[in-house]
This record gives sequence, structure tokens and C-alpha cells, in this order.
Amino acid sequence: MSRKVRTDRPLAQRMVALSRENPRYGYRRVWALLRREGFEVNKKRVHRLWREEGLKVPDKQHKRRRLLGDSENGCKRKRAEHRDHVWSYDFVIDRTEDGRRLKMMPIVDEYSRECLTIKVERSITAEDVVRTLATLFERRGEPSFIRSDNGPEFIAKAVKCWLEASGIKTLYIEPGSPWENAYSETFISRLGDELLKREVFTNLLEAKVLVEEYRNHYNRERPHSALGYRTPAEFAAAYEAASADEDLTKELESITALS
Repeated sequence: MSRKVRTDRPLAQRMVALSRENPRYGYRRVWALLRREGFEVNKKRVHRLWREEGLKVPDKQHKRRRLLGDSENGCKRKRAEHRDHVWSYDFVIDRTEDGRRLKMMPIVDEYSRECLTIKVERSITAEDVVRTLATLFERRGEPSFIRSDNGPEFIAKAVKCWLEASGIKTLYIEPGSPWENAYSETFISRLGDELLKREVFTNLLEAKVLVEEYRNHYNRERPHSALGYRTPAEFAAAYEAASADEDLTKELESITALS
């Protein structure tokens, strides 16, 4: 066995393992995970081994990408400028093994891409939305804006009045324009692709546990291309550390502006 083969084998084996653990990750994201684990390797070498091992992201239907809307409340016109500037939320529906409905409400910080919480219940009312936000405000603080669609739970009088009393401004996107809430839509797409389509939930409790595990994985372990292949948690920590460093802060802001 040649020296090159011997040195490549542990790396290739780890790549195969990471690909199996994260079947929706391409070689660039696997490269970022390898670097985090201490492998001193460049993308070119990872790409070569990726092809030699026959690794690939499984085929899936290509969806049309629609342009971001231009309404005043859309994410194109009203962009997050710092952490806790704009949060967004939406609903995603799934089912447990017995066919009963699961309703999930992820809340995302649009600047850092952190998923702040995911409420998982059989149903979620306007009062549940208020309670979830109140708990999150107490733990993290309040955003300046919250972006959402015009779902009845979000435009309910109880929610609107409570947010107004809390000093939070609402950004309701144009009806029928989900791409204007692109950060929530993107997170929900990842959640579906990387968890919901891969797991059968036996019951509500199991769904809550696995969804929370995914949220922690997304924030702390999943490299995010729009953040320079840092995780949202790493990006948020760097942003906090750079609060007194103008040059680094500008670098972080330029990364999010390009995404």
C-alpha cells in the first residue's frame, strides 16, 4: 500500500461516516466538519476523495427558486442588521405514526441564522404563540421586529396587541408570498429535508425530543454556507466578541449582506 493511500484512508473513512450521518451534506459542508474535527485538509483533496469514494448527495427534485418579493415587510427590503434585530416564524405540519397531526413553530434570528426555539404540539393557538414568545423574551431579550405571514395565529388580536404592548414591531409579508419570509422558509426546508423526511415519530414526546436534538445540531454543529461555513452558534459568538472590534464586525456584517 502506497504512503498516499495510507494517509488518505482515515480521512476517506471519516468522510464516508459523515456523509452517512448527514446524507444531505455535500463535500464542502463535510470539509467544514472535518476542519472542525482537526483534519488539516483543503477542499480540493476532500473533493478528490469524495469522487473516489463515490459519495454524492441523493438526487431530489429541483425546485424553482423565486425572486424575493419587494414589499416593504419582505426580507429583501427590511434586512436584519444585527442579532435580535429581526426574528421570523412560521408553521410546519407533520404527523406521528398514528396519523395524528403535529404542528411546529420554529423561531429564527435572521441575522445569525440561530433557531431560537421550535414549539411542537398537536395544535398551536394564538395564546400559545404569546406564551412561547414571552418565554423566549425572558430568556434572550426582545427583538426589534418579528416577521411572519398572515396566518390566523400571527394576526390574531391577542398576538398583535401583546406585541404592540411589548414594543415589538410586526412585519407581515404580502399574502401568497412565502419567499418574502425566506429565512423561516429556508430553515423549514432544512428541517424537513434533514429530519422530518427521515424520521417516523411514534408520539408527541418523541417528536419534541428529536426536534430539539435537531435544533441543537443545527445551531452548534451544522456548517452554514451563508456564514462562511461557521455554525450559527459560532457566528453569534464571534459577533458578540467583535462588538468592540469595528473591523471584525464589518466583516461579519458583509458575510450576511452577501447571503
